[in-house]
This record gives sequence, C-alpha cells and structure tokens, in this order.
Amino acid sequence: MENLLIYNAVRKPPAEAIKPITGGRLKGKSDINPMWRLKALTEQFGMCGIGWKYVITRQWLETGGKEEIAAFVNIDLFIKVEGAWSDAIPGTGGSSFVAKESSGMYTSDECFKMALTDAISVSCKALGFAADIYWQADNTKYNNGRNDAPQTAAQRQPMTQEDAVKPIKSPTTDLRCSTPGCGNTINQAIATFSEKKYGHALCMICQKKYEVGA
Repeated sequence: MENLLIYNAVRKPPAEAIKPITGGRLKGKSDINPMWRLKALTEQFGMCGIGWKYVITRQWLETGGKEEIAAFVNIDLFIKVEGAWSDAIPGTGGSSFVAKESSGMYTSDECFKMALTDAISVSCKALGFAADIYWQADNTKYNNGRNDAPQTAAQRQPMTQEDAVKPIKSPTTDLRCSTPGCGNTINQAIATFSEKKYGHALCMICQKKYEVGA
C-alpha cells in the first residue's frame, strides 16, 4: 500500500463536519464533528469490529485544584489493511468529571464517554484524520493561535550572558494553570495531558473553555 494513501483520503474533513466556534475565547476557530471520524474509519476499513476496532486499556480519575476531577481514557485502536490487523495505535483522551462553574460545582455523567471520543480522535490523528485542520496556517482550537514555524537566524535573538546562567524552568514545574489570571493548582497528570492536547498546562476549568468555546 502506498504510504500516504489513507492519510490523503482522510486529511480533509467535509465542510459539514467542521463547526465554526462563534463565541468565547475560541471565536473564529474550528471544531470537528466526531461522527465524521467514525464514518471515515468505516469507509476506509469496513464496519466497526470487522475492519477497525478499539480496546479500552484504562479508565481513571485525577483530582485537580479546587475540588475538580478529570476523567481519562486510554485506548488501542486497530485497523485491518489487506486482511491483516495493525499493531495498536494508542490514544489518550480526557474530559471533566467535576468542574467548578460560575453557578457552582458541576458533575458530568458523560465524562468517560467524552474522554473516549477524545481518545479515538487522538488515535485517528496518527493516521492523518483531519490533518488539514490540525496543520494549517489559520488559527484553530488546536494550535491556540501559536505560530509554530521555526524562526530564522535573523529572527532569533542572541543569548546573553544573563540568559546563559538563568535556570531553565519547565512549564509544569510549579504545577499551576498557565492561563493568564488563573493560576489554579494542577497535578502532573492533568498538566501532561493538557500540554499534549492544547500546548499549555491548563486546569480543568480552562480545558473545558477550550472544549466548548466558552
């Protein structure tokens, strides 16, 4: 099989699967309907359980700051190509279980379902699903407005002697949310997950804002 055959077939979601976010901090960015991924998996490999499948390898809860709790799911995704099953394609997803909102503490009874949907999207990303949304010039919810293009030599500032002796600080050293004005305490698991998904160490409140665009 040609290496980019599947990647090129699923890299661009149809317009009806791309939902513009019209409010909140993510206004002007995009979200992807998760059902599109399931349809595309079926189109490329066959029915679920026959041409593709996933196995939940772990489900767990992590306590964050201010009595918040996050739910996480690990999966292994498998696809069948030319009659043979692939090795496991891992994915980790997360969602809020208990979150502090303006009206008080909110408990979600769908947190593991939402975390599973997220985990499937992470596994699918390795196959090229929606690659054009994740990797494009315009801002989306996934790049958080950052310009990740490498700097040229002219753009880079030379290191000063003062810089050379400064200690290198990890973004999760103090285990606090990096959203300006927030600073909620978070644990290592939440920090690692949010850095992988959003590019920043975020508490569950700020992660939820990223998810719903509020």
